[in-house]
Amino acid sequence: MTRENRDPARDARRRMWRSTAAAALALCAGGAAWSQDEPKPETSTMDIYGFAMLDMGYELKQNDPDWFDVVRPTKLPSFKDEFGRDGHFFAGVRQSRFGVKTSTPTGLGDLKTIFEFELFGVGVDAGQTTFRLRHAYGELGQFGAGQTWSPFMDIDVFPNSIEYWGPNGMAFFRNVQVRWMPIQGDTRLTIALERPGATGDQGAFAERIELQNIVGRFPYPDLSAEFRWGTDWGYVEAAGIVRYIKWEDTLQDEFDLTGHGTGWGVNLSSNVKLARTVLKLQILYGKGIENYMNDAPVDVGVRTNFADPTRPILGQLLPVWGGVAFVDINWSETMTSTIGYSFVDIDNSNGQSADAFKKGDYALANILFYPVKDVMFGPEIQWGRRENFRDGFTSDDWRLQFSVKYNFGRTFGG
Repeated sequence: MTRENRDPARDARRRMWRSTAAAALALCAGGAAWSQDEPKPETSTMDIYGFAMLDMGYELKQNDPDWFDVVRPTKLPSFKDEFGRDGHFFAGVRQSRFGVKTSTPTGLGDLKTIFEFELFGVGVDAGQTTFRLRHAYGELGQFGAGQTWSPFMDIDVFPNSIEYWGPNGMAFFRNVQVRWMPIQGDTRLTIALERPGATGDQGAFAERIELQNIVGRFPYPDLSAEFRWGTDWGYVEAAGIVRYIKWEDTLQDEFDLTGHGTGWGVNLSSNVKLARTVLKLQILYGKGIENYMNDAPVDVGVRTNFADPTRPILGQLLPVWGGVAFVDINWSETMTSTIGYSFVDIDNSNGQSADAFKKGDYALANILFYPVKDVMFGPEIQWGRRENFRDGFTSDDWRLQFSVKYNFGRTFGG
C-alpha cells in the first residue's frame, strides 16, 4: 500500500487499540492481576449446616406431657400420679436443626454472623414441633451483639449425649446481649450486658389478692463476664454475673409489698483431656439466677414477716447450687460413650409451699455409633429425680432412648 492510499483515521484507531492492549498488559504485569505465585485475597464464606434427627424411646414413669421427650426434674410429678399412669412411648424430630454462618473480611477484621433455629417448641409452644430461634448474632473484631450463649455459661461442659435438655445443674442460657471480647482465642475474656428477666413463686400465699398485683421491673441489664485459660490439656474457666431485680406492689391498700434484690452467681468449669477421654466439670453457686440454669425453678420466693403488719410477706432471692460431672470416651473413630451426673439444689424460702421444688438429680449413659461420616445412631439410658421442699415426696424418671442423626453442611466462597 502506498502512502497515498492509506486511511489516516483507520491508522489512528489501530494505534489506539495497540496502546490500550499494551497498557492492559503492563498493568497486569505490574501486579493488578493475581499471580500464580501469590495467594488470592480473602473472600466471604457462607456455611449452611444442620441435621435431621429422630428420637424415640420408652419412659418407665411419668412427667409433664409438654416435656414428653426430655428429662427435666422440675417437670416430674410433685405428688403421686400428677400426670396419670406410668409408662409412655415417645417419638419426635424436634432436635432437628438448620443454621447459616458467614464470615466476611473487612478493614476492622472478620465480620461473622450466625442465624440458627431448631424445631423444639418451648414457652407457649411447649410440647410442639415448631420453629424456635437459637442464635441470631454477629460480631466484628472485639464486639458482638444479638442472641447467643451467655458468657455466664460454658457450652463446652455439655456432654456428647442424645437427650435434648442436658444436665440440669449446668448454667445454660442463650440471651440477647451486647459483648466486648478484648482477649480472643484459646485463652479469652468476654464481658456482656444481657437482657434481664426473672420469675417468682408466691408459694402458699399465691391466692391472696394482695399478691396478685405484684409486678416485676428490671431497670438495668444483667452484667456477666467470663475468663478462660486455655492449655494443652484443656482449659479452666471462671464466670460471674450480677443483676438487679425489683418487684412492685401496684395495689393501693394497707400493705406495701414492694421490694428488690441483687442477684449474683459464680460459675467454675473445665474440660480435662486424658488420652481418649474428656472430663467435663462444673460447679456453680448464686442467688436469684435460676433463669440462667438449664433446669431450675423460680428466682424469687416469699418469706414471712408477720411482725410487720404493713409488710407481712417479703420477697427473697433463692440461693442455688449446681454441679456437672461427665466423661466423654472415644473408643474409636466409629464408637463413643458418655456417662455422668448433674444436680440442682435450691435453698427454699419459708413461705414456699411444701411441694415446691427442692432438689433435682440427672444422670445418663450411652454408646453411640458412627458407621460413616455425618451419620450417628445409638441407645442411651437416662434417669431423673425430683425432691420436694418439705412434704417428703420424691419422684423418679427412667427412660431408654434411641436416636438417629444425619448431618449436612456445605461451604460457599472462600
